[in-house]
Amino acid sequence: MSIQSKFSKLGTDNAPGQEVRQGTAGAEGFLRGDKLSGRPVDFSHGDVDAHEPTPGAFEAFSAGVALGGAQAYTEYRGDLGIREVVGARLAGFTGAPVDARDGLIITPGTQGALFLAVAATVSRGDKVAIVQPDYFANRKLVEFFEGEMLPVRLAYREAAAGQAGLDLDGLEAAFRAGARLFLFSNPNNPAGVVYSQDEIARIAALAAQYGATVIVDQLYSRLLYPSASYTHLRAMDIDAENVVTIMGPSKTESLSGYRLGVAFGSTQVIARMEKLQAIVSLRAAGYSQAVLRTWFAEPEGWMAERIARHQAIRDDLLALFGGIEGCFVRAPQAGSYLFPSLPALAIGHADFVKALRLQAGVIVTPGTEFGPHSGDSIRLNFSQDHAAATAAVERLAALVERYRA
Repeated sequence: MSIQSKFSKLGTDNAPGQEVRQGTAGAEGFLRGDKLSGRPVDFSHGDVDAHEPTPGAFEAFSAGVALGGAQAYTEYRGDLGIREVVGARLAGFTGAPVDARDGLIITPGTQGALFLAVAATVSRGDKVAIVQPDYFANRKLVEFFEGEMLPVRLAYREAAAGQAGLDLDGLEAAFRAGARLFLFSNPNNPAGVVYSQDEIARIAALAAQYGATVIVDQLYSRLLYPSASYTHLRAMDIDAENVVTIMGPSKTESLSGYRLGVAFGSTQVIARMEKLQAIVSLRAAGYSQAVLRTWFAEPEGWMAERIARHQAIRDDLLALFGGIEGCFVRAPQAGSYLFPSLPALAIGHADFVKALRLQAGVIVTPGTEFGPHSGDSIRLNFSQDHAAATAAVERLAALVERYRA
């Protein structure tokens, strides 16, 4: 694969914050009607002004600055004292021991952790089982490192109650075909579904049977809505050296600006990740690492209140999408994403996404970013100001009617 081909697959036009680079070329040929007034809303990422960072985060950061060089120049995998604090909390949360010294690394965001984990496990020609739809960077990273993707369908629309809808037979077929890595997010990004205990148990059993490594992104595993039940893969009957779990405080806790993530599990993979981090970024920002001392240590009731606020927004937006004839959306069990499929339109869905931005001040992420079967879908991060989010979806609904086929 040429260097041009590798980078052509890393499109960033629809990534959060990149809307400023999107042009208007060709839009005059399909736009109808006038602009709709209202406060612009960028659903490509959460609004940290609407949902404030956890209490004490800035104070912890300031304490790191005051500490000076000892905090600025940590081990490449992060300050050991902070890793020990975080490791103990993660062990309690996930239900399995965490080796803070050799089995945990602090990274520049969970995105950094994902990059390092894939780079540490995928080389040219390696077969990788990958869920569709799932987080868009999964596919891009496997392609960038010249792995061969073996897609596994997540039938979240048709799944039985309590099931995410993973094609477990398809996963086993991918392992039989030679995949020795399975990469997925739980809760799923973009659909917000949570894998059932049966599904997680089957993933663990298949990984053990075929000697496969599993990388699981659990970024939203703290933001669970009532009745949702979560099973941590690493707490199942699976070899600890065959699992890497990725988490971080950027989403639920609104600490994205500090760029913090952690990966923990396989000591062999973590060691490789550290070697790569040493030449990519040296370490996660030293002063920011101190903020992890506040993670899982929020004031009593803080997390419950955060979940309740998001649930209220979720439910109002679900009601609005439910009022659009021909639109399907499954209620997310966790996280802050909606992944509605839109009805047939007189223009292509990519053009509709552009029309939303230009005529309604609403930015969404096209479903094609998450899988080839999701061309009729859009993803919205509803961690927004409640009133602004509902008004924005009302404008979206109006544009659906304007462009309906």
